[in-house]
Amino acid sequence: MKIYNTLTKQKEEFIPLEPGHVSMYVCGPTVYNFIHIGNARPMIVFDTVRRYMEHKGYDVNYVSNFTDVDDKIIAKAIEEGVTSEEVAQRYIAECKKDMADMNVKPATTHPLATQEIGGMIEMISDLIEKGYAYNVNGTVYFRTRKFEEYGKLSHKNLEDLRSGNRSLLVSGEDQKEDPLDFVLWKPKKEGEPAWDSPWSAGRPGWHIECSVMSKKYLGEEIDIHAGGEDLVFPHHENEIAQSEACNGRHFARYWMHNAFLNIDNKKMSKSLGNFFTVREIGEKYDLQVLRFFMLSAHYRSPLNFSAELMESSKNALERIVTAVENLKFLKEAAKTEELKPEEAAGLTELDAFEKKFDEAMDDDFNTADAISAIFELVRFANTTVGGENSKAYIQAVLDRVTALSDILGLIVEKKEEMLDQDIEKLIEDRQTARKAKDFAKADEIRNLLLEKGIILEDTREGVKWKRA
Repeated sequence: MKIYNTLTKQKEEFIPLEPGHVSMYVCGPTVYNFIHIGNARPMIVFDTVRRYMEHKGYDVNYVSNFTDVDDKIIAKAIEEGVTSEEVAQRYIAECKKDMADMNVKPATTHPLATQEIGGMIEMISDLIEKGYAYNVNGTVYFRTRKFEEYGKLSHKNLEDLRSGNRSLLVSGEDQKEDPLDFVLWKPKKEGEPAWDSPWSAGRPGWHIECSVMSKKYLGEEIDIHAGGEDLVFPHHENEIAQSEACNGRHFARYWMHNAFLNIDNKKMSKSLGNFFTVREIGEKYDLQVLRFFMLSAHYRSPLNFSAELMESSKNALERIVTAVENLKFLKEAAKTEELKPEEAAGLTELDAFEKKFDEAMDDDFNTADAISAIFELVRFANTTVGGENSKAYIQAVLDRVTALSDILGLIVEKKEEMLDQDIEKLIEDRQTARKAKDFAKADEIRNLLLEKGIILEDTREGVKWKRA
């Protein structure tokens, strides 16, 4: 199995630190709103990496954090007149729901930054003691120049950063020894959450959080660290500097980064009006379609999101689902139970399709080619499996299609369709709950209908519904 390592800019054979085990850290979202489809790409991509590792027999310790203290969370809390914790907990719950709808498996551990402050204070203290950090009036900075390998992940030269690329400098105040130094701890401002520390009542800088959580739940040296390519600099670069300076050993062996997601060939932004949350997409499509779309390109290739491409993904996924339904029908109607001698050759072909799938995934997780292998298998099933086949043979083909799809996290079992009258009754119950101001119950009913593929639209004329 080969992985493209951002650190070395080449594909490398994957050799875990401990045979049979994989330690993997993926930077999670900052929880101040519903996650957007840009957040969804690393979630889906690295969940698929994890699933494939598990398929290969590895025991994967998968850690993905929630950043639950941040300027944006604080701003949202002030705007709503609630605590930062209330905002963070609300959107962690919403994020977990979206992840479940995308069939993203829960991490082995989902640490919260606010629950690991003690470890952060300890690491910062160690860095000060070793001369890598310094305190100025309650703000602690990391001495970037003291870490000689700074820039090795982003392949940026320190002098270039200082002289030419001012926009790339890690922001901070004039009190820093060097413009490139970055914050490890900052004093609180009025109305902000704060924790006591030896330097000031305040909160940690963003970069130190992941270093500490990775160390606590995975160890000082890990196999894989992953995230979006926007995190390479400064976030991951700074993580390497503070972790290796503190622990005296390599931080991560393999660095994986997914490319950006564009919308209609433009960068996603609220100002352009092309900003979509996963929840909004889920009101138009089953989120399995979003997952299929995300995996239809190689994770290191920029991906363009558009209505046309989502429709294409919906139709493509439907082809697999239809093939699975057809195989189920043929299995139930089969007249022979046991495998026939002439069907042995077909089983060999199944192995060839799986080999093609594995070869694609072994080559830096090429999900696009892996999906092509599944479609070859689907075509084989559609053209060669029929009423004359044995139940055992049809089951073998069915198992192979569903197993390979499952490795990619694609659910290809058709959802049971609700009867119109049952839908109308639930909509009625939802309206009753809304009138009674029981909005939790109303949301529960809406979510239940969404899970069954029923999309609601509240209009002036009443509630309209359609099947996804």
